[in-house]
Amino acid sequence: MYEEDILTLIPQKPPFVMVGKLLYSDDNITKTSFVITADNVLVINGEFSEAGLMENMAQTAAVGEGNMARIEDRPIAIGYIGAVKNLEVVHLPKIGDELMTEIKVETRLLNIAIACGKVWCNEQMIAQCEMKIFINKIND
Repeated sequence: MYEEDILTLIPQKPPFVMVGKLLYSDDNITKTSFVITADNVLVINGEFSEAGLMENMAQTAAVGEGNMARIEDRPIAIGYIGAVKNLEVVHLPKIGDELMTEIKVETRLLNIAIACGKVWCNEQMIAQCEMKIFINKIND
């Protein structure tokens, strides 16, 4: 389940929330945890799907941006995944598993961020990718 605070950091709303707790965040790195539940819309046949892992990484990036917006007292911007490179899924986690996800922003230029995401389950890295994220900052 997710902590209510997480909903103040991301534009997504239930039932499409794929992050649970903010564990750490600074200018470049964000870490979250997430427990997979049976009622999750991206669970298929008892497993969290590849799309779920991608969305978990994307929402972890959104949590980092939302946390910075909160610190800087500005509105939370909406981001869009523009491209995904080198997606690797080693293992699909199951209902009840807890994911630990880390996003590291490698480059920022205007409203574009290049970020690398990694997801662990039971201390094993199960997914990773590079994402190009476009951030809509018209509210700033």
